Amino acid sequence: MPDIHGTVSRGFEAIAEAFRSNFDDQGEVGAACAIYRHGKPIVDIWAGFADKAAARPWQDNTMTLVFSATKGVTAICMHRLIERGLIDLDAPVTRYWPEFATAGKKSIPVRWVLSHRAGVPVVEKDLTLEEVLAWTPVIEALQQQAPTWEPNSQHGYHLRTYGWLCGEIIRRVTGLSPGAFFRRDIGEPLGLDFYIGLPEQLESHVATLYAAAPPTDPVEIELRDRFMGPGTFLYRALNGPGDLTYGDIWNTRAVHAAELPSSNGIGTARSLAKLYASIIGEVDGVRLLRPETVDRAREVQSDGPDATIILPTRFGLGFMLPPALGVDCPPNCFGHPGAGGSVAFADPDSGIAFAYVMNQMQMRLTGDDRSRRLIQALYSALAS
Repeated sequence: MPDIHGTVSRGFEAIAEAFRSNFDDQGEVGAACAIYRHGKPIVDIWAGFADKAAARPWQDNTMTLVFSATKGVTAICMHRLIERGLIDLDAPVTRYWPEFATAGKKSIPVRWVLSHRAGVPVVEKDLTLEEVLAWTPVIEALQQQAPTWEPNSQHGYHLRTYGWLCGEIIRRVTGLSPGAFFRRDIGEPLGLDFYIGLPEQLESHVATLYAAAPPTDPVEIELRDRFMGPGTFLYRALNGPGDLTYGDIWNTRAVHAAELPSSNGIGTARSLAKLYASIIGEVDGVRLLRPETVDRAREVQSDGPDATIILPTRFGLGFMLPPALGVDCPPNCFGHPGAGGSVAFADPDSGIAFAYVMNQMQMRLTGDDRSRRLIQALYSALAS
């Protein structure tokens, strides 16, 4: 039983108890949870090990890789530029990235990229890992390939390509890589411990990721084989290009140093919660997005069966919407989960910004019980 470190505001003690129970019976190794309410922290807790083999404890500045929770961070970057008039949601991507126009893609607007309707959910070209991490070879491959399906005819999770598509638009508009733009425009002004492209001097702060154990529940096994097994479209999206499987590759310096704006954001729960708090209200004198921008960002753009995942999904503009964030999240929440269990979201109606990160991955298509407990405890506390 690890000690729980950090602070919990009065009335929210049940969240710490739920957090503790994850170590009791959910196989948690190391984790952190942070919650802001109306721009102020009310929960900031951590426990366990950043590396269990080395007995390295999880500390207040321990960072971990959050996989697709990175997409929400990238979406915030996009909306900052949209709000300034530097990107038009309904302009074609080619206004900013002319080379994207080939092979039937010239009419795809930015809106479809953000809502997973662009029809470019996988990189078709075979690339090495080194090429994938170098950025330009992937961009050139996306320029050359045709859409997998007619753009806007359906939606399908652009699991990896979302980051390159949005990231290249950011790069063309600002002259900065997406990770550099995030740090200059958002990360540094807010003092966030979050990076898309981790500086080498911070490598020792990163927790070791532990892959999910194979499922044992018959329902989970059936779902995995049906939706994620070899030969499925989701399997292609997960593994390619460059064989980006959820294995030990994600613990390497090369992957941490690269910029994968869909997948390899590294940071603390505190920073993710603070980031979401700053887009729905003011935090330390900073508000990142206007209320009307937030309202537009969480309007439903895609809803129903997902051509990549097969299961139903619901997206706003760059953000996932309930129930993907947790069954106890109110309808107006928006944010993004990440593979293995991490999740971050904002609830403008209650002024809540929530983040949970961990290093023991779980891959359950039926949802992660660890974050579910925390979110349920949060809303029970708010209700009482």
